[in-house]
Amino acid sequence: MAALVLGLVLFLGMHSTRIVADGWRTSTMERFGEREYKLLYSLLSIAGFALIVWGYGLARQNPVVLWNPPPVGVRHAVSLLTLVAFVLVVAAYVPGNHLKAKLRHPMILGVKLWAFSHLVVNNTLADLLLFGSFLVWAVLDFRSSRKRDRTLATVLDASTSRTVLTVVIGAAAWAVFAFWLHRLWIGVSPMGV
Repeated sequence: MAALVLGLVLFLGMHSTRIVADGWRTSTMERFGEREYKLLYSLLSIAGFALIVWGYGLARQNPVVLWNPPPVGVRHAVSLLTLVAFVLVVAAYVPGNHLKAKLRHPMILGVKLWAFSHLVVNNTLADLLLFGSFLVWAVLDFRSSRKRDRTLATVLDASTSRTVLTVVIGAAAWAVFAFWLHRLWIGVSPMGV
């Protein structure tokens, strides 16, 4: 469990600098250079992510069950939430779509949905630590990001064709992950196939 906690602290800590220490982040970037800062940020984030994956895998070997698992029907709702989460994450990268123009930070909202849905369907201490930490981070990051947006007051252009492309790519990525990659990488088949 220690590796999971250390990974969460490292990964989410690096991703929280704009939330809790935006001034420090800016001054550090000016002092060392943007390229060097981003390189260090990336290396620490990758190390944190690797620790999360390793620590979560170790914790799953001896799970500490906190509550009874939800009924099987809950998986359908979770599948729908993760489908929306995939579309939101894709919306962060497809320029000119209505989701990004309206929501501003669709990736953070996608992380919120992903974390919440996994909290609903999983029932161990490791799940609570992993998905609960990401959910809390996403809530705080979204609030912080929206606060910064209000000071900038920028308008984003959007087209319907880009929005449709976003939804199609997100749904396709979700289907590949839900029906194949989740079982291959995580060892659990969310679709029961």
